[in-house]
Parts: sequence; C-alpha cells; structure tokens
Amino acid sequence: MQQFPRLARVGLGFRRELIPALKSGVPDAIDFFEIAPENWIDLGGGAARDLRFFTERYPFVCHGLSLSIGGPVPLDEVLLQKIRHFLDQHRILLYTEHLSYCSDDGHLYDLLPIPFTEEAVKYVAERIRRAQDILERRIALENASFYVASPIADMSELDFIQAVLLEADCDLHLDVNNVYVNSINHDYDPVDFIRALPSDRIMYMHMAGHHKEAENLIIDTHGADVIDPVWSLLDQTYGMHGVAPTLLERDFNIPPLDQLMREVQRIALIQARHGRLANVCSAS
Repeated sequence: MQQFPRLARVGLGFRRELIPALKSGVPDAIDFFEIAPENWIDLGGGAARDLRFFTERYPFVCHGLSLSIGGPVPLDEVLLQKIRHFLDQHRILLYTEHLSYCSDDGHLYDLLPIPFTEEAVKYVAERIRRAQDILERRIALENASFYVASPIADMSELDFIQAVLLEADCDLHLDVNNVYVNSINHDYDPVDFIRALPSDRIMYMHMAGHHKEAENLIIDTHGADVIDPVWSLLDQTYGMHGVAPTLLERDFNIPPLDQLMREVQRIALIQARHGRLANVCSAS
C-alpha cells in the first residue's frame, strides 16, 4: 500500500474563497493543502481546472466527511471507489476520515460518537480494513470531538482509539483541538491523553479554533482563531511524539489569506524549533 511520508510540513485547508489569492502566489510557508473529496469528485469546468492547477504543483491530503466509518448502514463502497479514482487522478497519497458516524438510512449532517465498546472496535476495524483494501492505501482516522458521552461504553475514549488503531492496523489523524475540546467537555487532562497515544501511528495533525459556549462546554467549529492553550498543546505534542505534517483548518468565518498565514507560520515556527531541538539531541 502507498503511504504518506511523515515529514515536518505545514498545510492549509483548500477553500474556494482562497483560490483567487492563492493564484496570485502561494506563500512559502504552505507546503501542502487539504480538501474533502466529496466536495470535488463530481465537479467539472472551472472548479476542476482550478483544482488540477494546484494538485499538479503542490501535495494534497484528502480528509473525508461522509464515509461514516462507524455507522450502522453498509460501507459505501461506491463512494470509496470514486475516492480511489480521485486520489489516483490527483496523485494524493493520504486519505483520512473521522472516527465517528454520520448516517443511518440517510445523512445525519453531524459527526456522532461511536459507543466505546469491544464490539464497536471489531465492527469499525473490519470496515477500516475493507476501506484500505479498496483505496489501496493505509488511511488515518481522526479522533472526533463529542458532546454527550454514550451510555453504552465499556472503555474510555483513549482506550477505544488505541484498540481501533491496533485492530484495524491503520494510522491516527490527531486533531489537537479536538483533544482540547473533549478534555474540557469531559474533564480529563489533554496532555496525559496525547502522551498515551502511539507515536508510530500519528501520521497527520490538525489545528483549529472553537467556540466557548460555557465554562465547561466548548464547540468545535473551525470558525475562529486557535487559542493559546491549543498552541501550547501542539508544542507539547511535538515534544512527546515528534513533528508530523500539521494543517490549519478554517471552515467558517474565513479571513483573508494573509491573516490565515499568521497561524500557518506559527505552526511552522513551532515545528522548526522542535527540529532544532531534535538535531541538538541527536548530536549530543
């Protein structure tokens, strides 16, 4: 299977609102882009030409929205075949999805948590293995934010993620903001959570902003600037697991490109500092 290289790179979500500015020149700090394949697979005309222009010049990652890997309905193998063709067409090596579900006899328009049970581990892992076979790639599953704990659970969120990665033999797409969101909403230490994750499975990372609804409730929106505690958590994550490709997500309230670049460049600065520390440690 083809595999995305685990290198120190910085990315930005590829949004149509940003295309005019990006056509004028992609800032040096951006190494790669990310798209949701469902938003581009069946498009033609100018939109398809715009995408091809950039995929011919820059690496891309695909982050899926609707595979519903933990859902009760049969795995959408038609969608997976379309995604494989799309990945091959644009030479995209990495496909990630959410460790959640979003369908049941129809699309639920939200990402819902999978019950943290042994039965769910085996069910989800089987579907991940099948998806990897169809895509002919290892995939990475993203830890999802959730707001109400399932009444059906015989393990923790952390144990569930670890068990799925092992059973499915897949990789982890670590969303640092989602860990922070869940740590506030479900009262755990985000540093301890991230420390316990397997370094060799962390293929890719996300950074994003959120909305504070109340003192003990925050909502993952991707519509605001990243806050200082999440920046600190990224710094500590690199310290514990090393540097991995990291993308800034901004899906709503998208500011001009030059404003987004401040956060992209901040990721690059943190990566560079950890790169220097790694070089010092290896030389000593």
